[in-house]
Parts: sequence; C-alpha cells; structure tokens
Amino acid sequence: MTATLRSPLDDVRGASRLAVDLTVLMTDVVETMHHNVARGRGATGIAAVAPATGLTGFVYRRIRGVTQLVGTVVDAVLAPLVPFVHGPHDWPGRDTLVGAINGVLGDHLEATDNPLQIHMQLRMNGRAVDGGSRDPIAPKPRQRIVVAVHGLCMTDACWSRANHDHAKRLAHDLDAELVYLRYNSGRHISTNGAQFAGQIDAMVSRWPTPPEITLVGHSMGGLVIRSACAAGAAAGQGWVQRVKAVVFIGTPHRGAPLERHGHGVDRLFAASPYTVAFTRLSRIRSAGITDLRHGSTRDTDWKGRDRFAHDGYACRPQPLPPQIAAFTIAGSLGKPSSSSPRGDGLVPVESALGRHSGDDAGIAPARSFIAYETGHLELLASAAVYAQLRRWLVNRRAVR
Repeated sequence: MTATLRSPLDDVRGASRLAVDLTVLMTDVVETMHHNVARGRGATGIAAVAPATGLTGFVYRRIRGVTQLVGTVVDAVLAPLVPFVHGPHDWPGRDTLVGAINGVLGDHLEATDNPLQIHMQLRMNGRAVDGGSRDPIAPKPRQRIVVAVHGLCMTDACWSRANHDHAKRLAHDLDAELVYLRYNSGRHISTNGAQFAGQIDAMVSRWPTPPEITLVGHSMGGLVIRSACAAGAAAGQGWVQRVKAVVFIGTPHRGAPLERHGHGVDRLFAASPYTVAFTRLSRIRSAGITDLRHGSTRDTDWKGRDRFAHDGYACRPQPLPPQIAAFTIAGSLGKPSSSSPRGDGLVPVESALGRHSGDDAGIAPARSFIAYETGHLELLASAAVYAQLRRWLVNRRAVR
C-alpha cells in the first residue's frame, strides 16, 4: 500500500487524545474500587458503579480535570502546526498498530473524532477510489472485479501474508480488477456494511459496462459482506445483482466463543463490589468486537439494546440474496483424521461453515472446505485454501 501524505502530527495528536481518555478511564476504575471498599459491604455485597462522594470524590474530579486540561493544551498546541508538517509517515508497523487500535477502540475513535480512526475507502491500484467522482473508474477497466474485505483489527495491507495474497492471485487468475476495502473494524458490522454497500454502488456506477463481482471476506470481513449485500438489496442498489460469488474465509457466521467468554467475564466481574470496577475496562471493547458474540450483521440486532447485557443482542439469521453462489472455508488446528474438527483457534468449524442447530447460512456442503492444521491467520497464506479457491472460481468459471 502506498504511503499516505498527511501530517505525522496527526499520529501524535491521536495518541495524545487516546492516552488522556485511557487515563481518565483508569481514574474511574480506581474511584469505583475506592468507593466500594469504603462502603464496607464485603466481597459479596451489592456491587455499585458510582463515583465517590465528599472530599474523596473531589480529589478524583480534580485528577480527571487536570488530565483533560493537559490533553486539551497538547492538542491546541499541535493542531495549528498540522498544515505545515506533511509527508509520508507510514513508519514500519504503523498500519498493523493502527488497524489493531481501530479494532479494539474504533467506535470510540469515531465518536471522539480521533485522528487515528480509519475512514472507509475502496482502494484500487494503490489509490483510494473517489466515490463522489463521475469520471470513469479507469481508461479500460476489466469486466470482472474481485473485492477483498479484511477482518477485525486488520487493514487491507494484511491480505499480503508470507509473500502471498489470495485476493491478488485470484484477481490475476480471473483477469479481474482487484479492489480492497479498508475500514474501521471497531464500528458496528451493520454500520460498516451499509457504508460499504453505498461505496461499492458508487464505484460500479462508474464502470463502462456492468461488471461481474466476486467478494472475498476474511473473518469479520465476511460478515461485513453479508451485511452489505442485505443493505444493498434493501436499497435496490444494482451492484448486488452483479455479484456472482462470495467466498467466506474463517468467517464466524454463528459467532466467536472468544467474545462470548469476554461477556462471561463481564458478568463475573459485576458480581462483587471489589471487582465490579473492572467492568469499566472490559467494556471499552468496541462494537465490532461485541457484534462477533453471535455474528450480528443487522442494525436491529443491537439498536435500542445494551450490547453488554446478557440479552444484549437480538440474533436472527440473515440469508444471502438467492442469486449469489456462496463458498465457505473453515480452518482447523486438528488433523484430517479427526471426526470432530477443532476450530482455527478463534472461530469454530461449525460457525465458519455457517451451520448451527440444524440451521445454516444458505451455503451448500459441496461449497464448503476445511483447511486442516491451519490457524485463523494462517488461512491467509494457505496453499490449500488458494487451491480450493481456484477449483471453485477459476477452473470451473461458472460458479452457479
């Protein structure tokens, strides 16, 4: 990916704001613990998340006030300098770090307009596709498009792993244009899905003739694709009818146990006055992460609900549009001889294949594949995975 021309000071401003926010959060945690211990209710008493009162409360308010003042002053000093300091600033590891921060805290970064937030964009030939332009997309674009959507805590650069890129190879073998989606994976999946639908619709409208589209999603990226297809279909966007195939690689269609375990830890912390303060820390995890509890892809799953509550999500299966041929690939750390395959370390096999309690994601068993002795991230570099992609999409060409 090409370096972005923007001020390196934006990184400093973003990090400074985040440091202030986290310091204030830690102050809240300590204050809650102090308050509950001072109340003397014992480890099994009624847990309360409330500020301290009296002189103690005054001291904590002063700490927060001074911290926020320092942050405001630093930002005020740096902001006027931003227009005068420009240049490539993609220092080694920046893309990986920023992708991870957005995955964990992305909704907070967006809500506070933090410069570290990733803004969604489609990228083609190393450049962002301008969705507002009416100009042709390219002088002579190919009639097929492969759109690759990355997973949680990642960016479009993460498709390249161990000198291999499934999306790039697939686009080459299909004689297709390659487009990557870059997005803030800490936002709600349905929010990203709706925006993705709008951006791909704008891009396709600039194609000289309607193209054939293949969508490839890794991990959360597959859920974003499902959400986008539903949003596009509901809005009557023409691009959905141009999608011929969707490939899900390690996608938690039925959720990921890691987030469900995190939700369980929340409930455990909340049980005692001496530990309830730590729920403030566990609840900083992003909306994107909590969406993975059940693989939620629509607004109605979470709007008007407390996503941290026991029944915080309303979960309903969301089938793909019927004309789309869907293929799914699961990873398993176990060997092929196993009668009950293990998951890839993050996503169970049954969830990745879209199967649960007799219900499925509309994906035929013949279009499912398990890559054995392969972890979640290793799926991106697996020769067996790409060989299967070729069999499905290149060698047969007709995917329906």
